This record gives sequence, C-alpha cells and structure tokens, in this order.
Amino acid sequence: MVIIFYISCHIKHQKLVNIIGTYECKSDIKGRFMLPSSLKKQLKDVIKEGFVIKRSVFYKCLEIHPMSEWTKVMDQVNTLNRFVKKNNDFIRSYMSGLRLVDVDSAGRFLIPKDLYAYAELKKELVISSSVNMIEIWDKHSYEDSVAASLLKFGELAEEVMGGKNQEE
Repeated sequence: MVIIFYISCHIKHQKLVNIIGTYECKSDIKGRFMLPSSLKKQLKDVIKEGFVIKRSVFYKCLEIHPMSEWTKVMDQVNTLNRFVKKNNDFIRSYMSGLRLVDVDSAGRFLIPKDLYAYAELKKELVISSSVNMIEIWDKHSYEDSVAASLLKFGELAEEVMGGKNQEE
C-alpha cells in the first residue's frame, strides 16, 4: 500500500496518456509481441514506469495500463468500502490475474501464459488503443467484436455522445 501511495504521488505530475492507433502484430512462441514503433513513441514518457496487464471486464481481451493511468484506476477502487461484500467481491475479481509488466530491451511485451490463454490469443494479435490504455486481442476475435459493434454504431454514438443521457 505504501508503494502504491508513493507511485501515485510521484506520477500525478505527469501529463495525461492518450494513445492512438490500431496495430496488427504477431506473438512469438513465448507470448511476446513487439511494441509497434508508433506506440513506443506515444508511450516514451511513461515506458520506464512499467505497465499493468489485466483481463478486460467486458471482453475476451487484455488491457495494458501505463502505471500512471493504473494509479488513477486504483484511486477509484480505493474509495470502495471493503466492508461491503459486493465491493470486496468486485475488487477480488477485478484484480485477479493482474501483473506488472515491462517492455524488454528489444521493445517486446511478454504476455503471461494464463492471461494469454484467458484472451484465447493466437499468433496474430491486434493491439488497439482505448484512450488511456491498450487492448490486446486475438485478431479474429477483434474483427468479430468490431463488426458486431458497428452494426448499431450510429445509435450507440447518438446515445453516448449525442446528449441523450443528459436530457433524461
């Protein structure tokens, strides 16, 4: 807990991380993938701090959070009352499988085997930005997910960004 607090205090002075792009890449037999050079450039200010990799809440994919962004998430989680069972259950599930990861000297991420299996990753991956984090998908699962969400994207965009929520 003291380490998290130290990191939180240290990182709050950095600018926001906004990641752009979707990239196809391949993983090797050990579950490593090369960080695309465009992502490396975007993450240059936070790459030394490391990352958190975890299961996605809603999809069969993984999320990579820069440590500065993960600290913001943990600030939210730390406001939950641990004496409320559903909060405790949420925290346990949300944190399960979580790992600290770094980019190695060759510019690769190593995906832990259990998380690789959870996301049903194969050799072909899609690395997709999601504002302040990166999603890792099996290529075919990503294409299926995007195709399904595009079917009603206009309605979704109107509901989320069109002000409907504020009017009701």
